[in-house]
Parts: sequence; structure tokens; C-alpha cells
Amino acid sequence: MRIALVTGAGGLIGSEAVRFFCTKFDKVIGIDNNLRSYFFGEDGSVSWNIDKLQAELGNYEHKNIDIRDLDELGRVFGEYGDNIQLIVHAAAQPSHDWAAKDPILDFQVNANGTINLLEMTRKYTPEAVFIFTSTNKVYGDRPNYLPLVELEKRFEIDTSHEFYQNGIDESMSIDDTKHSVFGASKVAADVMAQEYGKYFGMNVGIFRGGCLTGPGHSGAQLHGFLSYLMKCAITNKEYTIFGYQGKQVRDNIHSADLINMFWHFYQNPRPGEVYNAGGGRHSNCSILEAISLSEEITGNRFQYRYAEQNRTGDHIWWISDVTKFKKHYPKWSWNYSLEDIMREIYEAQTALLTGHSVSI
Repeated sequence: MRIALVTGAGGLIGSEAVRFFCTKFDKVIGIDNNLRSYFFGEDGSVSWNIDKLQAELGNYEHKNIDIRDLDELGRVFGEYGDNIQLIVHAAAQPSHDWAAKDPILDFQVNANGTINLLEMTRKYTPEAVFIFTSTNKVYGDRPNYLPLVELEKRFEIDTSHEFYQNGIDESMSIDDTKHSVFGASKVAADVMAQEYGKYFGMNVGIFRGGCLTGPGHSGAQLHGFLSYLMKCAITNKEYTIFGYQGKQVRDNIHSADLINMFWHFYQNPRPGEVYNAGGGRHSNCSILEAISLSEEITGNRFQYRYAEQNRTGDHIWWISDVTKFKKHYPKWSWNYSLEDIMREIYEAQTALLTGHSVSI
């Protein structure tokens, strides 16, 4: 029996991975104890998504397990052993702001949880492919010191800079920079994942995501930029822009496009390899640009207030260069544009708010 194991199964990336790999494997085991509801309240709960997965997928098995619990993880890995051929580790505490409230819990989830899963993989199924969803926040605030130019609705990098054409590549240093507490815990996990690939020779891939998004996101104020913004647009709830005049730029990658990256890596893994993974020049926007598009899609006038203080460690401009991944896996490319993404989020959230079902 071929099994894929997905952590954070109720979240955006986890649920997308579950749905996709249920079509590729005999069984998918999902691990998620909905700790996100503790982090972000009811807005952030993923219980609705877990319920959908269990109701709709016949070869899906859910485990209400905390990734900090090594004994519980050991029982799962011990039961299925080397039948587990793929691990997609998408569980995390994902917020800058929340991490500063409880750095110990943030580190326990992001760093300790990751090494727990890596070690269980090494012990029980060392030939499996292990995919770690890291973050561009491992680069800290170093991108903010690039030569940026302020335009009418966005910041942009100077056209003469090497990163202008395709965005920021993996050569950017992660040292001597302010990461935020969240960024630091993800650095620890990121480097350890690399080490299990390079030192132990395991099939570990590290994907440093930009703004990961899509209709399966339970967006909240502290995490889930486009999802939460669209929720505010639909419900006329006031949104808060934190600093930089709302001109800070994010690249946005649909969860399905990211999972497709994982699928290509799984078929031809490269141990310990690191990839920037985002929307690149194909799909990116500032907050102001996202607001304009949300107004166009919903027909509502967007309500927001401006807070002068930016979030600590927040990027002013981030666009991922995915050239390295495309070079290694030339058959991969994006299928979703920014407008595609936002319209899907709108349709999914409208359906949820009106009580209608929608496929995600």
C-alpha cells in the first residue's frame, strides 16, 4: 500500500495536498488538531475543512494529533512504516504577530514539530520523500534593504537591480537580519530539514513560500492576507493596513500550483534542495492593488483604516524568483493568475457565508 502523510491537513496547503494526493496514493493520512483555532480564534478554525475532507474522500484517514507529541507520531509511523512514501509537512504556527506573544509555543510547533517528523521519517521510512513548507521570512528583513522605489500604488525594485526581472532568488543571505520570532523558528526548521537531506541523504525538499493562498484558506487578521482581505470586502468589515502606505508587495501562489511543485519534486527528489516558491512576476500585488481588485470583484466599496506602524520584520517588497525550480523541473509552471485566485476566494467565501456548498 502506498501512503502519503500530510500534516496541517485542515489548512490551506495541507487540505490541497490531501485532495491532490488522494488521487495519487492508496491512502492519505492527515494530521491536524486544529491548533489554528487557538492561534487565531473562530476565524482561523479549520474544523470545517477537516469535516469536508472526511466526508468527501474515501481514502482519507484523519488523525487528531499534535506534531509536538513524539509518542503519538511514533505510533502512526510505527503502524504504517515504509508504506508511507511521501510526507508533506504543512503544519505550523504561521504568524509574525502571534509568535511574539508566545515564542516558546511558536518554537515548539515550528522547530520541534519539524524535527519530530524528520526523525520519525528517518527511523521508520528513510526512503520516503519529505517536503517541508518553509517561508520567505527566513530571509528576515534583508529584502527591505534592496533599492526600492515608491510608485503610486506599490513599491518596486530599481530596474537596474539583478532581482528586477524575476524576483529574489535563493542566493539571498539569511544571516545578520531581523527575522521576527516566527521567522527565526522557521529558520531553525528550514536548516534542520536541509541537514536531514544533506547529512543523512534523505529525500528532503524545502520550499520557501511567498504568499500562499487559495479558496481553502481560513484567513484571519494575523494570517492569510488575500483570504482575510476578501472576507472583509464581502462583509464590509473594516480592514487594517499596517504601515508602508499599503504599498507593500507580495507575490501570491495558488495552493494548487504549490502542490504541483511538490508533485514534480516527489517524482524526482533532490536531497536537501531549497527552492523559493511563490507567484513571482506572474502573480503579485500590493495591498492597495489587492483592495482595488476586491472592489472590482465584489462590487463593494472597501472599508479600511491605516495604522502607521508596520509589522515587525514585514517585507516591503517580495517577489519570489522560481527560476531554480523551473530549471530543475522544466515541465512545471503556474496555472492561476492573481485575478483567478481572488475570484476563487470570493466564490468560496460567498458560498460559505450563504450556506451553499462549493468545491475547493
